[in-house]
Amino acid sequence: MKEALKKIVDTFHRYNTEHMAAQAFGLSEDVVYDALVIAPSFTPYKLHMDKTCKVTTLKEGAYIAGYLVEKDGMNIAWIKIGSSAGNLIDHLALCAELSFRRMIFIGAVGALTETFRLGDICTPVYSISGSYADAYLMKESIRDSMLFTRVVPDMNYVDQVIRIGKEKGHTIHKASVFCTPSIALEYYHLDEIRSFGTDLIEMETSSFYLMTDLFELPGIALLVVSDNSASGAALVGRNEEQQRQYDNGRNVVLPDMIISLAAE
Repeated sequence: MKEALKKIVDTFHRYNTEHMAAQAFGLSEDVVYDALVIAPSFTPYKLHMDKTCKVTTLKEGAYIAGYLVEKDGMNIAWIKIGSSAGNLIDHLALCAELSFRRMIFIGAVGALTETFRLGDICTPVYSISGSYADAYLMKESIRDSMLFTRVVPDMNYVDQVIRIGKEKGHTIHKASVFCTPSIALEYYHLDEIRSFGTDLIEMETSSFYLMTDLFELPGIALLVVSDNSASGAALVGRNEEQQRQYDNGRNVVLPDMIISLAAE
């Protein structure tokens, strides 16, 4: 863990209680987890992981929840959070009290080019920060800005994950991502967002990779394409084939990759 993250957590504790990860998610500081899964809206049950793993609901709140996923001696901590960069930063900061070996972000993503089909699994080669929350995380003064900065993950680990996926029979696509702070307003500004030349659009991956750097742990974002504004594949109102493709990516490939990466 980098000194900057220690300072964030120490300052947070100055005004709040200890053991916040336990209170928010029911996760234990006494366990070394094989992986921490961070998922806006996705739960292990939503991905049907309870069919192949032991899934325990540890704590459920109004919009966050904590789960323990167990399989073949592995312990995977899972936190469901709300969407947005701010939610991801806040809840990962709580998890600095925990011990885990790697971080896996999973979420849905919209495609901005016709290259991608619904259900494709993608991982960022870079994410453009479109949220001011990242400046709060990385800058000493909030008067400074990180807007539209490219955040690049550890490409050695990205390539390792892609190789693991290939060995399991899965194709993980490299893609560039624009991180928007608003779902409704992304459509209003879609032409301007397209001018950045990214392949995909979602909300959290720039912040996720900034946090993995502060944690000094391997981290990967795995994104399932849920809609495509370029091809006209809608988020709501998919046809039968589109729904089948999406369900395969979300309910088959993502769970398999989570278990495979936790086992590394």
